[in-house]
Amino acid sequence: MTKKTVAIGFLGTTLDAGKGEERWERWRPSVSLCRQEDLLVHRFELLHQARHAELMGIVGQDIRAVSPETDVRSVPCELRDPWDFEEVFAALHAFARSYRFDTDREEYLVHITTGSHVAQICMFLLTESRHFPARLVQTLPPKRRGTLDPGAFQIIDLDLSRYDRIAMRFAEERREGLSFLKSGIETRDVRFNALMERIETVAIAARAPILLTGPTGSGKSLLARRIYELKKVRRQVEGGFVEVNCATLRGDAAMSALFGHRRGAFTGALANRPGLLRAAGGGVLFLDEIGELGDDEQAMLLRAVEEKRFLPLGADEESESDFQLIAGTNRDLRDEVARGRFREDLLARINLWTFELPSLRERIEDLEPNVAYELEKHARATGKRVTFNKEALRRFLVFAASHEAVWAANFRDLNAAITRMATLSAGGRITEREVEDEIARLRAQWGTVRAPAGETVLGEILGAERAERLDRFDRVQLADVLEVCRQYRTLSEAGRVLFAESRTRRTRLNDADRLRKYLARFDLAWDDLPR
Repeated sequence: MTKKTVAIGFLGTTLDAGKGEERWERWRPSVSLCRQEDLLVHRFELLHQARHAELMGIVGQDIRAVSPETDVRSVPCELRDPWDFEEVFAALHAFARSYRFDTDREEYLVHITTGSHVAQICMFLLTESRHFPARLVQTLPPKRRGTLDPGAFQIIDLDLSRYDRIAMRFAEERREGLSFLKSGIETRDVRFNALMERIETVAIAARAPILLTGPTGSGKSLLARRIYELKKVRRQVEGGFVEVNCATLRGDAAMSALFGHRRGAFTGALANRPGLLRAAGGGVLFLDEIGELGDDEQAMLLRAVEEKRFLPLGADEESESDFQLIAGTNRDLRDEVARGRFREDLLARINLWTFELPSLRERIEDLEPNVAYELEKHARATGKRVTFNKEALRRFLVFAASHEAVWAANFRDLNAAITRMATLSAGGRITEREVEDEIARLRAQWGTVRAPAGETVLGEILGAERAERLDRFDRVQLADVLEVCRQYRTLSEAGRVLFAESRTRRTRLNDADRLRKYLARFDLAWDDLPR
């Protein structure tokens, strides 16, 4: 069964106007819509106000003259102020809810060429939200005025899935935003990439507080700044990025730094101070180590976040500041609440969007791209480009992924290690000598010592005697494999790390099977390995 076409639109009090025979020489959108050879409008619902009844009669008569098949219906729609967005939207919303749409028998077009700009916007929004189960139609005037040419029309379907290029643009914009949050690092860890995708979505869509948790050095400060910069690029914030480490704030100095003070509020307050919350107005306030704030500061902060108002020290009048809060902590704030060290109501307010950043040890797959990023950062800072030779890079990555690499300060440790090796490299090349020196330094820093052969993980799993019977080549390789295996919960996770490079060149990925077969060469099974 062929569906009938129903058009819905506003009577154009200016564009549709005209009297006498000369009106046929003018382009009138509502009439022209019904004169298109490739479009038959079976019914036209024309909304108008009572004072335009005469024009409605003329336009209805003309539509019937050019398209006898069209049933023109007059739909009263009274508006005191057609430029009042709330009033227009409410009237159109009420019309949409009361109209009996029959999508099984009819197709609907919403004509957005006529009506005030406010009416056109409201029609668009109600179509996009599917209150009007329709497509948009726009009529276009003829290229030459004063002719009987009805012009053209264009149908716009708001189902973006039908517009591949538009959908691709949105996807590309999202990829750019995601890469921006990751500082351009092509990370490989699946869970970390999923986390960044979620953060990107929230950063763009929400202004509610964001809580970033994770160990020291996991990148909370950098991520908070990147969230701000992404919002700035998308014109979602106008103010600046204000960062403060709450661990450095104590007593009156904490209240003054955050909320400001008036002259004479306390000893040493020689002038007025606006405070960091005022400075963050219109932008983003990042409170790192928020768990270090005292009780009074927490109470003041709660009100500032909820009401955007606070009282500076020594002031009689409140200050206002509309900012988005990003908080960071390496503590378990729920545990802090249980211990009476953190306000439960403040945690409830900032805990709407909580994201836990993993440690470097939990992102072994991302070691190599982060090493490349640190080298690039060093080049920008010093103007000197440094690279690893092949064997040096392999040696460093093997050590970095091994069980003895503690990475106590996470990415800060990695940054320091790359900076030292790059600084000491001769001719812009990091060799095995710089790598071995750095490994020795890191071992000493972390208090780790390499165990001799036979006392490593091989000794634990195979026994010293059996381990000694292996060729040196197999001992070194198997020891590294077992070190990786003990760090992961599943065979697949360990396999992805061990075969991270070769898996990019394979069409079939079965890392778990490859690892299972390798272990079987030494009469080992995954379930036999201690973790």
